[in-house]
Amino acid sequence: MATAVEWAPDHGTRAYDEMYDGAAVRPEYDALRSSLDTLDGADLRSRIDTLATSYLDQGVTFDIGGEERAFPIDILPRIIGADDWARIDAGVQQRVRALEAFLADAYGVGRVFADGVLPRSAVVSSGAFHREAAGIVPVNGVRCHVAGTDLIRDEDGRFLVLEDNVRVPSGVSYVMTNRRAIGSVLPEVMSAHRIRPVAGYPQALLAALRAAAPAGVADPTVVVLTPGVYNSAYFEHALLARTMGVELVEGRDLECRRGRVLMRSTRGLEPVHVIYRRVDDEFLDPVQFRADSMLGCPGLVNAARAGNVTLANAIGNGIADDKLIYTYVPDLIRYYLGEEPALPNVETWRLGDDAAREEVLDRLDELVLKPVDGSGGKGIVIGPAASRSELDRLRAEICAHPRAWIAQPVVSLSTVPTYADGAMRPRHVDLRPFAVNDGDRVWVLPGGLTRVALPEGELIVNSSRGGGSKDTWVLAGRTTRPVPASAPAAVVPAPEQASPQVAGPALRDLTGRQAQQEQQQQTGPGPC
Repeated sequence: MATAVEWAPDHGTRAYDEMYDGAAVRPEYDALRSSLDTLDGADLRSRIDTLATSYLDQGVTFDIGGEERAFPIDILPRIIGADDWARIDAGVQQRVRALEAFLADAYGVGRVFADGVLPRSAVVSSGAFHREAAGIVPVNGVRCHVAGTDLIRDEDGRFLVLEDNVRVPSGVSYVMTNRRAIGSVLPEVMSAHRIRPVAGYPQALLAALRAAAPAGVADPTVVVLTPGVYNSAYFEHALLARTMGVELVEGRDLECRRGRVLMRSTRGLEPVHVIYRRVDDEFLDPVQFRADSMLGCPGLVNAARAGNVTLANAIGNGIADDKLIYTYVPDLIRYYLGEEPALPNVETWRLGDDAAREEVLDRLDELVLKPVDGSGGKGIVIGPAASRSELDRLRAEICAHPRAWIAQPVVSLSTVPTYADGAMRPRHVDLRPFAVNDGDRVWVLPGGLTRVALPEGELIVNSSRGGGSKDTWVLAGRTTRPVPASAPAAVVPAPEQASPQVAGPALRDLTGRQAQQEQQQQTGPGPC
């Protein structure tokens, strides 16, 4: 029987090929390759077609410029071995703990500035710095309830941190829906692997949110605050609210009275204790931020300051997403934790430094230039691919606003075979693992969002640049607790199930036993 599809690895590229070591298939992918080769071509193409149309039919979409599009998913999963995942898990936990300490310090006593680890000017000059956040102390000390850490793999196969997302990270909904979609089209392939589950994420998130409730609230009310149906990530907001069993609200559904937040319902006004907000800081509270915002609710910040409601993630977290602050994170890890970084940064030049700026300006056509507040791939200039006029404009911009830019070498992202033009061809990928912090531990979802640059040779994986996604399989090692046979295949609870919102402390106990996109307003680009 003819093999299902042509495999077309590119052995001449500099990029690290995650499936092939030279001409040999790496051990993690051996069973996958063997399983796919047993399918005939017509069967595989039929499954690919089913996968391509299923997301649009199910409403798994994002919005670009007002146009609703299905989020592309490739049929070939990305596989990460247990040892590699152990390093990622430890590195992401470490990074979240260091950023938590930094945010508390930056909006608190400022030891990090006094000790010379980080200049105060680097923080207060960030567009994401909000003095309104000073003095707001979270009940359980958690500001980063959810974090998304973008990782890449360099030419030597090392995982490097590309950026941090602790403001309003998005994309986890695609981790869950990708798993369900691939399980439906490749059930026999999935059953041949011991894959760690991702379906428990909503329960872990809900437990963390409930743990952040104001003092004295035994059975807190949690809501998900969305900008509305026109937001690019609205599908994710709705999915998370549904799978956590909590209300999905807009700003107009909330009201603040005497420092407390209330929710309008058919039963009248009800108290709200924790708000998982998917609205950017600037739009959250028109009293404190943009007065013209219709997306938030007046008084939310004062209610949080009074300790009567918890905002997750905390306001002001965006300074940790600033790419200039990113360059200091290895030093912050050493300063706050007394440890060496488990996951190194990509080499980065700070253009506010005269010597670094001079070197970068001499090498603009060799480097990648990024705005420090950019997201979704916006504003990135890849020097070798830029025109002379683009480089000239960039040079003038850097000279006028050096703090607004960083520079990095061109890193050839690792590749995973992806179905394109009738064959499995190498395409560049990154990885966004998601971490949930409940105040006692940082739990990293075993999988994460693998984004893939679908155009040949493209290094920017964001959906706004034509990127798609892959299901990410983390293989269970010998020391990993086995997945229960009763683990749910889907993440959407049945209607008759009791709502986790009212399940009380028992849910937290149960979850404890289970192991950003940047949010764009209204007509912004895709979710990640």
